[in-house]
Amino acid sequence: MLQKRETRAVLGWVGLIWLSPLIGSLLYCCFGVNRIERKGERILDQIDAQGKYTLKRAVRAWETRHQRTDTNMELEEIGKWITRRDLTPANDVTPLVGGKAAYDSMLTAIDKAHRSISLCSYIFDNDSSGRMFAEALANATQRGVDVRILIDDVGTRYSKPTILTEFQRLGLSAATFLPTSTPALVFYANLRNHRKILVVDGEIGFTGGMNIREGNLNLPRCKHPIQDVHFRFEGPVVEHFLEVFLADWAFVTGEHPDPEKLFGDPPLNGTTWARGIPDGPDADLDNIRMVMLGAIAAADERVDIVTPYFLPDESIINSLNVAAMRGVRVRVLIPEECNIRLVQWASTDPISRILPYHCEVIRTSAPFDHSKIMLVDNDWTLIGSSNWDPRSLRLNFEFNVECYGTQLNSEMSKLVDSKVKAGRRMSLEELQDRNFALRIRDGIARLATPYL
Repeated sequence: MLQKRETRAVLGWVGLIWLSPLIGSLLYCCFGVNRIERKGERILDQIDAQGKYTLKRAVRAWETRHQRTDTNMELEEIGKWITRRDLTPANDVTPLVGGKAAYDSMLTAIDKAHRSISLCSYIFDNDSSGRMFAEALANATQRGVDVRILIDDVGTRYSKPTILTEFQRLGLSAATFLPTSTPALVFYANLRNHRKILVVDGEIGFTGGMNIREGNLNLPRCKHPIQDVHFRFEGPVVEHFLEVFLADWAFVTGEHPDPEKLFGDPPLNGTTWARGIPDGPDADLDNIRMVMLGAIAAADERVDIVTPYFLPDESIINSLNVAAMRGVRVRVLIPEECNIRLVQWASTDPISRILPYHCEVIRTSAPFDHSKIMLVDNDWTLIGSSNWDPRSLRLNFEFNVECYGTQLNSEMSKLVDSKVKAGRRMSLEELQDRNFALRIRDGIARLATPYL
């Protein structure tokens, strides 16, 4: 009664315990207690106790000289309430469109590292791209750089043999997040670390939706090409990247590295105000979802959403519809062909519920679009690892960054507009004209939405 948020969960457990007091109580102790949340809270408290290592004097001096003039103050307060983090000023953000641009920039940073490298990825394949990163990390280790690698256990299994065998050959050690004991169901496991974070020398950070796999390079022989966008950050917000990585590292290994050796002295040369937003079924539950809802409510002119998987809950669907009724232009971009058929079938339900309110839905052209972008008006941009589905917003560990500033928003708007121009608009008639068998199939798929 005191711990569960959802009424259905409370009723289910209470009913089971009443019907079978002994077995029900034992099952609740084994499966009903969110031990990840409680352990996560303890780890975050320890990291907060270590103190912050950004040069706050320099940040305050910069803020004094450069007053915020182009930030949405309502959204800024929402983010601060949810994350308990202040916006950081003077960040330089570079969009890296496509795997080649992203990997070249990341590998260059790794090659120039002289103190530390902290890398977290969901998928890290044992292919040409994965081995390229493994060799760069091994070279950094040989130079005396302090290297930490964290990969989700499920994410290591997308290729066989796993990249861990290559790490072993190169003398690299890596930690895996929450190993699962059900290999047959491995790709349907939840509580995964879906974050993509790279921090070099505490000064340069990379994040976005891009995994480490050769499909992102769109090579001629590639069977499953992917289009995606990643981001390079320089500035105080990189501290947020590192805090999240250290919390995950402590969760998996129990190690608390000396922050003085990892946090750097990031430059204050950019124009973007930014804040990291961690999310997961622990102390940060619902952070990203709440920020999304706040951003939709604060929109005056437009909301653009680019996501590979679109399975929003009731509150988000209603928020999008209300925004459209207020006169806000709402556009949702999803792939023409999703790489998970069940998700594509299930997504017809939320699509059919926003089209009548004049929200636009655009199918982006091949290759499969894995980009994750949200734009509000002309000055707010949300990027990171989370999708618009229950698995990302409730069941997995994610990391997004909200960015305030017209420059990044303008660059991303051009990218979104190019996707819209090359894409295909959906209509309500298109969904209504499907034959009975397809509508039944999609309806059955919708029942699995909470687990997709």
